[in-house]
Amino acid sequence: MAGTTGPAGTARQPTFAQLRAFAAVAEHLHFREAAAAIGMSQPALSGAVAALEETLDITLLERTTRKVLLSPAGERLAVRARSVLDTVRELVEEAEAARAPFTGVLRLGVIPTCAPYLLPTVLRLIREEFPALEPRVHEERTAELLEGLAGGRLDALLLAVPLGHPGLTELPLYDEDFALVLPHGHPLAGRRDIPRAALRDLELILLDEGHCLRDQALEICQEAGREAGATMAASAAGLSTLVQLVAGGLGVTLLPRTALKVETARSEELATGFFADPAPTRRIALVTRTGTARAAEFETLARALRRALRPLPVRISRP
Repeated sequence: MAGTTGPAGTARQPTFAQLRAFAAVAEHLHFREAAAAIGMSQPALSGAVAALEETLDITLLERTTRKVLLSPAGERLAVRARSVLDTVRELVEEAEAARAPFTGVLRLGVIPTCAPYLLPTVLRLIREEFPALEPRVHEERTAELLEGLAGGRLDALLLAVPLGHPGLTELPLYDEDFALVLPHGHPLAGRRDIPRAALRDLELILLDEGHCLRDQALEICQEAGREAGATMAASAAGLSTLVQLVAGGLGVTLLPRTALKVETARSEELATGFFADPAPTRRIALVTRTGTARAAEFETLARALRRALRPLPVRISRP
């Protein structure tokens, strides 16, 4: 494969579109999925990758009838391509931030156990205080949100911390207690002094695996002395289903305080119980990429969110 040159023998340089196409194929190892991920037609994507191979005079992909593989050179250059794309993205962000703070698109990721209860307040705040921002909300599980943030698909996240991931900045917003949701008539219903040790023997219903709230609830139960791996009465994909299982008498569950008003209003068969101090808690934060060009904006947004969230049943974090 012979490389091509431009005027006066100058070697041609890869284009941004070529690097973007190659990085997408390197991530998905599938031309159709890669094309869909970056909004490019499959023929255009294939042509861009082929043009990059010609420009660099190297084979990046090994194409078979069943799958696409990276060549050894492709493995090395995929890392470089992603780095270049990240640098360009950061340059664009820097220019946008310098030109006009709090303008343009804000791609905000939110975990499902926060979204229905926080978004009305968050979106109202943005509309009133930052009207030039265009929020685009993505509700996903924590793992998908973190992947989206790292890859530049998302700008900031609302989720439970600490995460323990390098390269992320956590701007704490508030702490909230967990409470028990129980069937009406349960012996613990209405109590405000439930000891954590009560969790050892309760028939628990939790969210499916992959939800951070499930992991938090299991950690709380283990701290209370519940045997690791103890059988759960059932599981559910979302909080609404979870409380309906409780209403149906299958067991009890743990919910964050911000979710209680909405979820317990779904059935007259539900009751609540609260733990004795100190109650188990979780912390919610605004999470961004460390070093982002919009760091000052996000710090200002976090301060505004702390003020706006005060009416909720939470304890606002200090900056």
